[in-house]
Amino acid sequence: MSEAPPPAGAFEAGPLLLGVRHHGPGSARAVRAALDAAAPAVVLIEGPPEADPLIPLAADPGLRPPVALLAHAVDEPGRSAFWPMAEFSPEWVAIRWAVERGVPARFIDLPATHSLAWEEETGDGASGEEGEDGGEGGEGDAAEHARVDPLAALAEAAGYDDPERWWEDAVEHRGPGRSAPFAPFAALEDAMGALRERYGDGGRPRDLVREAYMRLQIRAARREFGDEVAVVCGAWHVPALRAKATVTADRALLKGLPKLKTDLTWVPWTHRRLARSSGYGAGIDSPGWYAHLFRAPDRPVERWLTKVAGLLREEDRIVSSAHVIEAVRLADTLAVMRGRPLAGLTETTDAVRAVLCEGSDVPLSLVYDRLVVGDVLGEVPESAPAVPLQRDLAREQRRLRLKPEALERELELDLRKDTDAARGRLLHRLRLLGVGWGEPARSRGSTGTFRETWRLRWEPELSVRIAEAGVWGTTVLGAATARAEADAVGARTLADVTALAERCLLAGLPDALPVVMRVLADRAALDADVSHLAQALPALVRSLRYGDVRGTDTGALADVAAALAERVFIGLPPACTTLDTDAAQEMRGHVDAVHGAVGLLAETLTGHDGLRPRWRAVLRTLSQRDTVPGLLRGRAVRLLLDDGVLEAEDVARLMGLALSPGTPPGDAAAWVEGFVGGGGGGLLLVHDERLLGLVDAWLTSVPAEAFTDVLPLLRRTFSAYEPGVRRTLGELVRRGPGGAAGGAGHPATSSGFAPEPDAGRADAVLPVLCLLLGLAPEQPRSTDDDLAGVGA
Repeated sequence: MSEAPPPAGAFEAGPLLLGVRHHGPGSARAVRAALDAAAPAVVLIEGPPEADPLIPLAADPGLRPPVALLAHAVDEPGRSAFWPMAEFSPEWVAIRWAVERGVPARFIDLPATHSLAWEEETGDGASGEEGEDGGEGGEGDAAEHARVDPLAALAEAAGYDDPERWWEDAVEHRGPGRSAPFAPFAALEDAMGALRERYGDGGRPRDLVREAYMRLQIRAARREFGDEVAVVCGAWHVPALRAKATVTADRALLKGLPKLKTDLTWVPWTHRRLARSSGYGAGIDSPGWYAHLFRAPDRPVERWLTKVAGLLREEDRIVSSAHVIEAVRLADTLAVMRGRPLAGLTETTDAVRAVLCEGSDVPLSLVYDRLVVGDVLGEVPESAPAVPLQRDLAREQRRLRLKPEALERELELDLRKDTDAARGRLLHRLRLLGVGWGEPARSRGSTGTFRETWRLRWEPELSVRIAEAGVWGTTVLGAATARAEADAVGARTLADVTALAERCLLAGLPDALPVVMRVLADRAALDADVSHLAQALPALVRSLRYGDVRGTDTGALADVAAALAERVFIGLPPACTTLDTDAAQEMRGHVDAVHGAVGLLAETLTGHDGLRPRWRAVLRTLSQRDTVPGLLRGRAVRLLLDDGVLEAEDVARLMGLALSPGTPPGDAAAWVEGFVGGGGGGLLLVHDERLLGLVDAWLTSVPAEAFTDVLPLLRRTFSAYEPGVRRTLGELVRRGPGGAAGGAGHPATSSGFAPEPDAGRADAVLPVLCLLLGLAPEQPRSTDDDLAGVGA
């Protein structure tokens, strides 16, 4: 059956120029109606011509919008640009129309080989999205930051203070326009022509070059296909494409443009990245709402409010059909009162807040995030061009059943399971490559080394990161290994190398470890800065434990860690002398980190039983050396007390010396901060009133002129305590030593604590405890042994 001829007048004035607003459902519907009516021989679309071979992929069911054309420089993948398209984008509608009917379709914008090179020469951002021509400004030249917004100018001329509301009333709320399919485009062309007469290029100097190239492509298409040419482009360009210009003048504008070798492909996009709030200048406020308008066959307000009600019900909010009916009535009433042809997003949002959310903005924010914006993620088929690294990642994602999603979610991994362990290794390898698909998070349940928690969210720009990482290899494993080896050689500090060793173990990169360990050994041998050594040791020790749970050979790490610990033991006391306040604070963090690392190292390594005693000797030295700042001396005493090395009497003696009248108040306050600051310091004072009495006695004896100096230290120390601990300490201090709380003949004790353990009350819980532990009470095993086993 032969196709009907195009209607008279469709191509009388030359090519059919369909000026649109990118990502506008009204424009998309109008484009489809106009193409159906005109039936052109070829469709020309604003976009990079290098993507012409990718147009047939639109017929693949696996290519599901939102998607974007990604162009990147072959030699510098980080220099890139996107051309996003949603299902309601006029460009996507035009592509689908042409593919479904077998009509040729071509892109006619300035080639990416020039636009990316232009950005390099002008120093603009290398990675960005192409700008909006029929509406908002995109990312481009610095001079374009103040360019004219056509929608805002037209809305102001129509008496609207909101361009989005004007666009909805003028375009989105129009009918399909079957009787006059070309009328909207003629009206928009006249409006843009008036704007360009007033504002010239509107602060868009690059557009003159783009429009010259598009005119040349339109001429070429007319020579090949005749006059039946349809052009889908930003409305701002239509007057320039209609204007008479000579071929010579157009070619002169294109002469001498810089070039870069580029590659293009389709990549998934998201509704969230289409939103203007994401930083995309050509974005729209409400992609989810626009997608709904494009899909809804009729009664869009009723369908939308029903969808909102469904979301709120999923969140356990009580929303009935009566709520929906009342919300529809309210939205329609608001539209009439505001003089709008139909209820728009503003009216429906007001109705949702008032009726479905009962005036609260909390559930309304959920509606905005999930529906008005949305978390839709497009899909790209395997047949689309991609760098080898991207294909390997896709294979790994399918094998491990890790599907990229736009909505952020938490993933709990049990590393004792093979699949979970492989997932963890993949995410760590991607982080090494700079592909932040997943970020480690704190586990809410078990804190064992066999468990990991990740927050996953796939963002479109990760496709650029993968293209950049392709220079390191063709597989995720090979690229991560090469990147780790290069990072080890280029690391600036010893701590960077030890952190990299830890990441290599987490990522399962055994081939990279020898290089990292060689660099680590060389750096550790040459670095004489004790703070660097102390900063590097904890990561190294964690690597040993991670390697243990993952079954990795960590023999080389163990030797380096033991040698590093010995060097820290030797160099730490001299390094802690004559430090100022800031340096002492930093060194305190190193001392705490080394203390925890030594404990783990002594448990992990066999044949290194002397590490813990030698470290305790270092702490004793720090606690007794007068040249060491009070902050570090107090911290050393606290660590020795926690380890059970010092008795309470010894601690009281050392505190009494540190808080004696001969000690400067500032130094004494620093000693107190080091001793009772941090976790558990408040409970220590609650349980031991002798220490609390010493602190109280010292504090009351501080001279008035020195009290102002020590107050910031004390406030920083005690403000970190839990509210209950601070309240109990206040009660103990108010009561004073030997207060009435103990009663006649009873020593004063902390509230809720006896001076000595009550053996009778403690024994009463033993039968229940044995039952919980599955131990028979008559077993000939001491309770102390049972409890010790549980603690182990």
